[in-house]
Amino acid sequence: MDCKKIAQELFDAEKGCYQIATPTASNPDMSVEDAYAIQLENVAKKVAAGEKVIGMKVGLTSKAMQNLLKVSEPDYGHLTNKMLLLEGEICPIDDLIQPKVEGELAFCLKKTLRGPGVTVVDVYNATDWVVPAIEIVDSRIKDWKITLADTIADNGSSARFLIGGRMTPIGNVDMRLTGMTLEKNGELVNSGTCAEVLGNPAAAVAWLANKLSEFNIELKEGNIVMAGAVTAAIPVAKDDSFTVTFHGMGSVTVKFK
Repeated sequence: MDCKKIAQELFDAEKGCYQIATPTASNPDMSVEDAYAIQLENVAKKVAAGEKVIGMKVGLTSKAMQNLLKVSEPDYGHLTNKMLLLEGEICPIDDLIQPKVEGELAFCLKKTLRGPGVTVVDVYNATDWVVPAIEIVDSRIKDWKITLADTIADNGSSARFLIGGRMTPIGNVDMRLTGMTLEKNGELVNSGTCAEVLGNPAAAVAWLANKLSEFNIELKEGNIVMAGAVTAAIPVAKDDSFTVTFHGMGSVTVKFK
């Protein structure tokens, strides 16, 4: 198996906005470790081209999604400055392939977190604020026909993200009971509570810090961490508008053209 070749195929597909065949279909021996190596290969390409890593995203945090892909832990991807949309900024749908929208909490760190051994308490102590956020997931792999290794290699199927303007100190948020709604074109399409994310989104951040330590990577002061979707992802069409609201924490909206 040629990890560099797979990485290049995924990199070119993202740049050219087209779909490729499922990598594991022709590389059934691809391991999770191989997939993370492929992801890091493409992160290095983006950094070399001038992008800056500004955070990370956690995926597969719900039991339903883990059961779907037959896995027992989340995965992660990298966030760069090129992926960040400003609130109110239009997202050009032609820059994406088969996008979906997820509502999440984003954490901004005021201290570096380096595993192993990071706990939820450490995450609370290291977090400056939390904010409603939207992740726009996308897959460079045809028809979302992915295994765990495929989505990891494809940067956790991440594409764009944006965060709301109302920042809340983490101590003011009940991570288990805070409710979230996701509206599409003014109609409620999904709702849930933060407990859907590993029981507490801070647990997802702790998992991430500990997982990254296996690759000698740390979560840096100032990083943004997208803690994982509260509800299922919703497909996007041109002219759609989505609003994510967390009870008592404000909202964030993205529009596609």
